[in-house]
Amino acid sequence: MILPRTYQLLIEVAKPVQVRVGRLGAFYFPAGLYSYTGSALRNFEARVRRHLSSAKKMHWHIDYLLAAPGVHVREVRRYDEAECAVNQQIVGELTVAGFGASDCRSGCGSHLKRLA
Repeated sequence: MILPRTYQLLIEVAKPVQVRVGRLGAFYFPAGLYSYTGSALRNFEARVRRHLSSAKKMHWHIDYLLAAPGVHVREVRRYDEAECAVNQQIVGELTVAGFGASDCRSGCGSHLKRLA
């Protein structure tokens, strides 16, 4: 059995919101549906549960967006393919360069994409 190592969060931003994303700075997120792609080689389900929890220390870029008012995860998808390969299959607008992609070596540009 192959265990998942990559996840995608389908995130709904109900209304436009400005969010300070750690050291990246403050960004405007238009209302819409977003896809965030991440991975965890260990403690995979714990990582997903952490993203879904409202009580957490801000650590990853996605934590800041998920903590904003009117933002919630609509669906979680799990994959056994590599994070960047999954991310590159999603067509969408890159709203914040480098978001969730500080360790990306595949030229993704961002692991957060606005879908609609």
